[in-house]
Amino acid sequence: MLEKPAAFRNPVMPVCAPLIDGFCRSIRYLRVSVTDRCDFRCTYCMAERVQFLPRKELLSLEELDRLCSAFVGMGVSKLRITGGEPLVRRDIMDFFRAMSRHLHGGALRELTLTTNGSQLSRHAEALASCGVRRVNVSLDTLDPGRFAALTRRGQLAPVLDGIAAARAAGLRVKINTVALKGFTEDELVPLVDWCAAEGHDLTFIELMPMGEEGAEKRIAQYLPLSELRARLERRFTLQPLAETTGGPARYVRLAETGQKIGFITPLSHNFCESCNRVRLTCTGELYTCLGQEGSTDLRPVLRGAPGDAALEQAIRAAIARKPRGHDFDYSRGVPRGVVSRGMNHTGG
Repeated sequence: MLEKPAAFRNPVMPVCAPLIDGFCRSIRYLRVSVTDRCDFRCTYCMAERVQFLPRKELLSLEELDRLCSAFVGMGVSKLRITGGEPLVRRDIMDFFRAMSRHLHGGALRELTLTTNGSQLSRHAEALASCGVRRVNVSLDTLDPGRFAALTRRGQLAPVLDGIAAARAAGLRVKINTVALKGFTEDELVPLVDWCAAEGHDLTFIELMPMGEEGAEKRIAQYLPLSELRARLERRFTLQPLAETTGGPARYVRLAETGQKIGFITPLSHNFCESCNRVRLTCTGELYTCLGQEGSTDLRPVLRGAPGDAALEQAIRAAIARKPRGHDFDYSRGVPRGVVSRGMNHTGG
């Protein structure tokens, strides 16, 4: 069991000044990678032979608790747990149980996660009992053969079982699909129809130039979501929605089915002006922008100071340096703003 540090055994309410960056954006959303490890090797995410971090370099669950609690104490109200695949980390449910105290205390509005679904069937009920109300599941195809080829080692059936288990546990499921040129065009209608039948929201995401696979490969895979939207409009009536879940997606409703479809467009139409999120890695690096290389290493401060004053100061200094936006750009047929680290390092 995760033994919570004494300072964090009670619910933490925001008592400090809120986190505001240099462009007057209020930071309310923290995405935390609890591991860089994953049981898949998706072709658009990481190399087939990837070198994972030594486990001794990862923050302990207690240290992650302390960091997340510090952010909650400074006004972060949404916490998303990511990876790698977060559910492969040992004793991860102890961490969710520890974080649930912030939900019970009212400081945290939402605790959720992004997962590939492979381990979801055995954790769905426990997640629900911790106060998780919805999960994002990455799913790019409903064809078992294409799924195996894309993930290199995954199987579709356990993922579908996990999604069914999540639904049975009362969790809302949102399907995240990365748009891939020459691939997603064929998957569009089957995914939309399946999500409509199952009652899942669906969000498409443009591929970003990240990772070690090379910029040329990324641009060959890039599919602007404007093309997918045009394909949808041939079959459905798209009704724009003003609502937001606090993330970067923009939504439409399909009049014929009533389902909600989201579009995350970091390349074709970025959303940096309203960015309210930062990312914390499993080693304690704080990235204030997914599309920039700069980070702040919070681990030395976390381990070197007994109280939280220095930690809060370091977090605020990092937030103050949050850039206006990323530099991702494919518009001239050449990838710009390429980031060398993979998504499994920063967190999905």
